[in-house]
Amino acid sequence: MNDNLPPAPETEQPSGHARGPVGTLRRYLVAGLLVWVPLIITWWVVISLVDLMDRTLVLIPPQYRPEELLGFHVPGLGVILALVVLVVTGVVAANILGRRLVGLWEGMLDRIPLVRSVYSAVKQVLHTVLSSDSKSFRKVLMVEYPSKGLWTLAFLAGDPVGEIQDKTAKEMLTVYVPTAPNPTSGYVIFVPRDEVIELDMNVEDAMRMIVSLGMVVPPARANGRVLGAPPVAAPEARL
Repeated sequence: MNDNLPPAPETEQPSGHARGPVGTLRRYLVAGLLVWVPLIITWWVVISLVDLMDRTLVLIPPQYRPEELLGFHVPGLGVILALVVLVVTGVVAANILGRRLVGLWEGMLDRIPLVRSVYSAVKQVLHTVLSSDSKSFRKVLMVEYPSKGLWTLAFLAGDPVGEIQDKTAKEMLTVYVPTAPNPTSGYVIFVPRDEVIELDMNVEDAMRMIVSLGMVVPPARANGRVLGAPPVAAPEARL
């Protein structure tokens, strides 16, 4: 082979003037998308929720509906009606008579096999999540999942009790590992407490990171720390 071949001609790079207008137009386009797309999606979600809640107005007798009394439709009254119903239900359920009525109602549901399972599970989940002293889904964690060396975001669901804790030698934590971009589906795993890293980011930041497929990264606040252990050293950067 001939080693004295002439060098290949250099590819002419476009000048700054040639790509300047295109780059500027692209930046303006992206800036416009960042302004309008979140607004449109937020508006669509809010309108959809308000429209869904307004459908609860069908529970009111036709002659007493706002459209009949005012002569025109007022959006958002369904939300107010739902809030009023929830508050009134809470007031009734908080007194002795209300608790007895709720007990009778739950006793009736407890006699229906499928309804009993669904109702009790939903009520227990809501009680756990909405309880003021509950720690469930209020701490963001990192766990090695699905294998060693691979880390994923997770949420503290609670402390396992009963057979799950009794059958293990270490103190365990119940952890929920959400899927992306839909965090409502995921996996419940049991992890030793000393193998879990607690993060300082809040639940909202973690949700945004999951829904955005990792493209929206919350600002760093502090180093994560292992639950029940001294702070861990950050891993060395590798090329």
